[in-house]
Amino acid sequence: MMGYYVIAGVIFLVSMYVSNKLKSKFKQYSKVHLQNGMSGAEIAQQMLNDHGISNVKVISTPGMLTDHYNPAKKTVNLSEGVYNQRNAAAAAVAAHEVGHAVQHADAYAWLGMRSKLVPVVSIASKFSQWVIMAGLVLSVTSSFGNTILLIGIILFGAGTLFSFITLPVEYDASNRALAWLEDNNIVTQQELKGSKDALKWAARTYVVAAIGSLATLLYFVSVYLGRD
Repeated sequence: MMGYYVIAGVIFLVSMYVSNKLKSKFKQYSKVHLQNGMSGAEIAQQMLNDHGISNVKVISTPGMLTDHYNPAKKTVNLSEGVYNQRNAAAAAVAAHEVGHAVQHADAYAWLGMRSKLVPVVSIASKFSQWVIMAGLVLSVTSSFGNTILLIGIILFGAGTLFSFITLPVEYDASNRALAWLEDNNIVTQQELKGSKDALKWAARTYVVAAIGSLATLLYFVSVYLGRD
């Protein structure tokens, strides 16, 4: 199990670094005020309008960096630091979340794949670690434990697959957001630079999560193969 703790420790440290860097970047670009004076909510609404999307609402949600698009309720949920603010960071995040709404409207394949996996991953994420641990314990005294371990690995693998499918979804949403911001002159070149940097660090949180999940999965697979 020492290998598992080493991997978990490294992932935790890298995740903390990227998360803190993202918060720092968000704070930095929150000071770059937009010349057009538009709020995050206004930018989100205009981007929806420009893409002919009329059945999605822009609403405010509590917390910091809690922004997300809800495809079931068709709402663009903007955090308090984005909804009312008028800066490069808010513009980037608001446009990014609308990017997901545009993906939904365009039936973007990767988004569809991720949505189909949500029910499976919601169950797998709750039980995979427990099943794996049970398998490790039982495999010491019984071959049946290896079967339990394999089931846990498959469950964990579903989460890993989900994290990698998330990557093109997030990068595509950012690309759509930045292209729209620039093509429609919503932001100046200086403001656009800040928006790009903020979204770059946001995307890295997903990259770290995916790599960490893969590394953990490969470790458990090696353990299983070593005991089989």
